[in-house]
Amino acid sequence: MSKGKKTDGVPLVKVRNIGIAAHVDAGKTTLTERVLFYTGASHKIGEVHHGTARMDWQAEEQEHGITITAAVTQCPWKDHHIQIVDTPGHVDFTIEVERSMRVLDGAVIVMDGVRGVEPQTETVWRQANRFDVPRMVFVNKMDRPGADFDRALESIRRRLGDEPVPVCVPVIESQTVLHVIEQRAYSFSGEKGEEVSVRDLEPHEQETVAAYRETLLLALGEHDETLGEKVIMEEEIGEDEIWSVLARLTQQGVVRPAFSGSALRNWGVQPMLDAVIKLMPSPLEVPPVEATDANGETVLVEMDADQPLVALVFKVQLIDGRRHCFARIYRGTLNAGDQVARSGKNMVERVARVFDIDANKKTRIESASAGHIVVLAGLRHATTGDTLCTPDTQVLLEPILAREPVLGLAIEPESSRDEEKMVEVIEKMCEEDPTLRFDEDQETGQRILKGMGELHLQIAFERMKREFAVSVLVGKPRVVHRETVAQALTATGGVDRVLEMGTVTKELKAQVTARVRPRDRGTGIEVTATPKWLPPELTPTPEQAEAVRLGANDALAGGPTEGSPLEDVGIEVLEVQTFGPASDAQALRIATASAVRDAMRQAGGLVMQPIMKVEVVVPDDDTGRVLGDLQSKGATIVGHATDMEMSTIEAECGLTQLLGYATALRSMTKGRGQFTMEFDRFDVL
Repeated sequence: MSKGKKTDGVPLVKVRNIGIAAHVDAGKTTLTERVLFYTGASHKIGEVHHGTARMDWQAEEQEHGITITAAVTQCPWKDHHIQIVDTPGHVDFTIEVERSMRVLDGAVIVMDGVRGVEPQTETVWRQANRFDVPRMVFVNKMDRPGADFDRALESIRRRLGDEPVPVCVPVIESQTVLHVIEQRAYSFSGEKGEEVSVRDLEPHEQETVAAYRETLLLALGEHDETLGEKVIMEEEIGEDEIWSVLARLTQQGVVRPAFSGSALRNWGVQPMLDAVIKLMPSPLEVPPVEATDANGETVLVEMDADQPLVALVFKVQLIDGRRHCFARIYRGTLNAGDQVARSGKNMVERVARVFDIDANKKTRIESASAGHIVVLAGLRHATTGDTLCTPDTQVLLEPILAREPVLGLAIEPESSRDEEKMVEVIEKMCEEDPTLRFDEDQETGQRILKGMGELHLQIAFERMKREFAVSVLVGKPRVVHRETVAQALTATGGVDRVLEMGTVTKELKAQVTARVRPRDRGTGIEVTATPKWLPPELTPTPEQAEAVRLGANDALAGGPTEGSPLEDVGIEVLEVQTFGPASDAQALRIATASAVRDAMRQAGGLVMQPIMKVEVVVPDDDTGRVLGDLQSKGATIVGHATDMEMSTIEAECGLTQLLGYATALRSMTKGRGQFTMEFDRFDVL
């Protein structure tokens, strides 16, 4: 059985597919640029603040100084091949992290050495947990005043509930890292930190390392009986044994190895790279992924190049104006020119080209096998979350779910000549980004573009103008609302009419009793359609039963107050009264929808808006002013802490009240305040 190789001949056991993720401005892209330089994949270091970062290749990324789209690259390191996905840190682009985590075998979570765990750190950590992605931590920016390695690790325990274990400890004064496992000191010199010197520990360094080494060994010993006994007996433990146990526990998600340094100052990166090879799993070491076959049965997809193809499209992107699909191959081999089926979609397409990808640069290859992340050209219909299979052997992988947008803007082209082009461009962008939605308001006729926040939509408009030469006029922001019902209520509704169709008349008659009730926040919609049928001797046909279920779902189109989509509502169809042939499927569907709508109207609707989790970091002197302003917006303050003359305020607030808040905060704090927010739930204010 062939296990497959990379196209450059590296066996899969020496391949690592990892992602780099973090809170915005923690230094992900800066770290990635150093990795590419030290591995020889790049001949110069690009800098985010100069707009020259290789991974931030889009014009909008260079202009704003942030990562917007997940970029894939690759590099060699000590006879291994590393594929890296550099992900955005801003919450507006969290779908890029979500779909990247879906296909990764491991991750490096970058943290600010001063700030520790931040809001988006929690988000990417949850995303990694959802897909059981093993991860390491790189505590970055240790050169900054106030940086504290121990405090950063404690924030992981406290806020993430995970167990970090120290591997490389920083010595800030000398920009050195002390290796806890190897018990050696690493220092970095040369113009770009490319020269690494390794030496024995000084006596005072030995004391420092001894304390961290004990922490590491005790943490590992709790989960490995053999190593634990050696720790208790104070026996000598070899490096290889520690690495072996640490790798196993890291891949099981029991511990999170922690490294440190400063990517910007070029120190601490190479030992972290060595650990990626030793601790992160190869594609062959990752458990088989689960899929569903044509019979609805769960099957395991083994990493085997000789079996029928199974691949997942995790991203669609326009490169050089053409549509490309990023895909992770889980099984089989994909050749240029192959036909592939979109599993569950009854559609077959042909892959015209297969590429390796380095940021926005493509290298054409003839084929790729299991374990490979590639870019495919020629697929006109495949989209994010699609499973690609050999046409005669189809299975369905778990799809990638996109979050619902929370902010909308009315748009129209500056020139009426561009109307068709605008619609075409937006449809292409929505294919790329599932969190962008384009709708037309049925009442006003306005076209609404919805997204995850102000920055998300701003970037979309900038891309439309730069890439497609389409300028749009933008209306005021419209926060996306949801509705729920105010109380539980039961109502009876029905249909009793005669339809005249030419010379033929048709009677529709049925009566339905339904109950609606509010549900706990975040629990979604629940529909129960197992009613009591009258007369009692009636046995409903499958078509009649299905019509009742469909009628209940028809009523979910909009709430009773302003017609917004419903959220957190329970619907139960209690009783159906039939009247012979007049109670066919059409009559039952209309009657059920009528009963549910009547119940909702009588129960009364409550409008819910997006509630955001907010973290504001401001100088101590400005804390009172900022707290007062937040409370005036109806925010609920849930936490307040002070550290290093800076205050961190945690709050919950409606999105409507936060529109434009970044500008107001800069004004209140003379530009020193920082503000992040993340969607939490829809709720009534």
